[in-house]
Amino acid sequence: MPSGRELPGSAHMVGFAADGSGFALLAKCVQDTGQPENGFCRQYVGVRDKGARSWRLREAPLADPSGTDGVSADLRVLGSGRAWVHESVGDHRFRTWFTADGGRSWQARGVRPEGVVRSIAKGAALSTLCGYPTVPDGEACAKDQLLVMSPDDGRLRVLGQRPPLAGLLSPAAYAEPDGSWWVSGKHPVTGGPAVAVSRDAGRTWQASVLDSPAKKPGWDVRVSVGDGVVYAAETGELPAGEAVKNPLRAVHRSRDGGRTWERTWTTGAVREPRSLTGVLVPGAGDTLLLGAERGHYTSVDGGRTFDVTSSDPATGHASTIPLGRLVSGDPCTYRISADGVRWSTFTLGTCDD
Repeated sequence: MPSGRELPGSAHMVGFAADGSGFALLAKCVQDTGQPENGFCRQYVGVRDKGARSWRLREAPLADPSGTDGVSADLRVLGSGRAWVHESVGDHRFRTWFTADGGRSWQARGVRPEGVVRSIAKGAALSTLCGYPTVPDGEACAKDQLLVMSPDDGRLRVLGQRPPLAGLLSPAAYAEPDGSWWVSGKHPVTGGPAVAVSRDAGRTWQASVLDSPAKKPGWDVRVSVGDGVVYAAETGELPAGEAVKNPLRAVHRSRDGGRTWERTWTTGAVREPRSLTGVLVPGAGDTLLLGAERGHYTSVDGGRTFDVTSSDPATGHASTIPLGRLVSGDPCTYRISADGVRWSTFTLGTCDD
């Protein structure tokens, strides 16, 4: 993956399509320590075309936020040269933008769904009105409704077949490397944490329940599929010990594609890791990589035990993208892997703010 140190500012959102093309949202901010409201941030879009050896700078459709607003735009890559961007602050928080030509032009879109689809198209992403994009004022939050971001026109459409889960649904934005789509929620009867998987692009769903160590409802479950194994990270407030920002309650493992689960790790009051930044990253065999607030950890026994590691390339906030796993490390530094074993490091932006 080529670097783009010539791009201005710092990258705060990066995404790639399955063919290696990608987008980066960057911002270069001017601060006024005496009067913060006078500060501002200029936003940019960096684009890598398929097979290109360098990044190109494109004009961003986003408004330049003031120094007190901060930068919080969201990005979804929807295929080669296609991306969806959401302005999530101020008067523009209900507006999105779509490009189908590598950022050369952008079309304004809204956040309200337009119609229903039977399946998740190739290159599409999943969302919900209860998360990104923000539900418009005065509209009810359909917490059991999944939205498909279309790679054809960047519009949101309701997925017709809902997973057999209750409560607030939390979908993974992209499919896992094996093509499966995962959504977390609550078991309709017990109210415990549960996940649903679709292996036919959202036409049908199969649900399974997790053996949670806590009685109080948690936040969400983040699924990561490896080679012959599936991991589920259960998040939510911890019952004991020091509070953390991104609490990890438990790690669950499945050897049968998510039909049944075994809890391999239960977070205690002291023993680390107690937090999770992003998603779990499966590696070769029973290797599992975990980025936490107080360090980075590796398990070689499928999540039963973890050791602190500083030499592994997968450190920082990890996310699942159509190309594999993307990890943000030090400022401007990113690492990408298709299999969780071989990693490519690249840099984006000047990071001179």
